Amino acid sequence: MKVSVDDQRCRGHGVCVTLCPEVFSLTDDGYAVAIESDVPNGFEGATQEAVESCPEQAISETNPAPN
Repeated sequence: MKVSVDDQRCRGHGVCVTLCPEVFSLTDDGYAVAIESDVPNGFEGATQEAVESCPEQAISETNPAPN
């Protein structure tokens, strides 16, 4: 699973960073970014919660996990 943050939609609420700081961080300007690599094992649930909780719907899965 990989995720990305749409920098045009992100408004820097920081919900994703609060829910999963292992995957998301804030830039110096206060906007969220996601790690470039796959989501680490064990953090898929928290990452999915961040995707679903983003108030701007700025986070998307770029490489969804296979079913």
